[in-house]
Amino acid sequence: METDELKGLRERALAQAAAAESLAALEQVRIAYLGRKGKIPALLKKLGQLPAEERREAGKVLNQLKRELAGLIEKRVGQLSSGEVRDEGRFDYTLPGAWRGLGTRHPVSRVIEEAVGIFRRLGFEVAEGPDVETEYYNFDALNTPEDHPSRDIQDTFYLESGGLLRTHTSPVQVRHMERHRPPVRIVAAGRCYRRDVPDATHSTNFHQIEGLYVNKRVSMSELKSDLAFFARELMGRKVQVRFRPHFFPFTEPSVEVDFSCHACGGKGCRLCKRSGWIEIAGAGMVDPSVLEAVDYDPEEYTGYAFGMGIERIAMIMFGINDIRLFYENDRRFLEQFGW
Repeated sequence: METDELKGLRERALAQAAAAESLAALEQVRIAYLGRKGKIPALLKKLGQLPAEERREAGKVLNQLKRELAGLIEKRVGQLSSGEVRDEGRFDYTLPGAWRGLGTRHPVSRVIEEAVGIFRRLGFEVAEGPDVETEYYNFDALNTPEDHPSRDIQDTFYLESGGLLRTHTSPVQVRHMERHRPPVRIVAAGRCYRRDVPDATHSTNFHQIEGLYVNKRVSMSELKSDLAFFARELMGRKVQVRFRPHFFPFTEPSVEVDFSCHACGGKGCRLCKRSGWIEIAGAGMVDPSVLEAVDYDPEEYTGYAFGMGIERIAMIMFGINDIRLFYENDRRFLEQFGW
């Protein structure tokens, strides 16, 4: 077998495979060169008629061509099956475009944006703080006693550096008051971390939004009116707000804030456990000890503070029954929340 003959065979076979523009045409090339009666198998059968040295060289070239052509055909099958451009440097402008979509806001981000927007309309400004905190800002400055359960290692993520992952966004309030004199009117939204066992309603990572207003003669009535405004802007004009006495170390007096269940209109259903109410926030008047910790005179200034969980609000707004769905990154779940 002549070297030029094998070289020409290789060039023709590879060129025809590369030029095939359909799976049917590509199959014809395969049959012509690699099929049982194809050109390459026919030449391999003739090797026995050649001298030993020539047979060894020709066999090496033919087997290499067989592997090279089979690999090219397999690659072209994948290209033609997936609709890729059939020829490098050539673009078929008649093919339909591939719409990838623009994506949507995550439901947690959406609720944060809506909540912050409502409080901005009430005159609040946005404040931020670090996720890694000190015990002073996370507990001491907020009047949390040393024997409080939230300070246990079972409830809080303590770090080897001596810091901790903040358990609420309240430290932002303390840091802001240290740098600003009254009046102070801020809202802080961000991640928080607690050693909870993940289940349908608990997560080690979650989000809170908290508000603080400190000025002369701030009263509980202002707290109630601002939260009532927030509830109706977020949940609709028919929502009702209820305040129940409670205890928090950093507010006195303290209240739990409930919204009437938007699913049943307050009549009672599975979502609100037949009560007609859903617990949303903790709030109250800022404890004088907290004001003293930031060098505010509690005889001159008063204030209110509140805090609520973003995921809890999102679960109520969108009818979500498991908090873990927010963090599984499942596009089937997330794509339901487009604007």
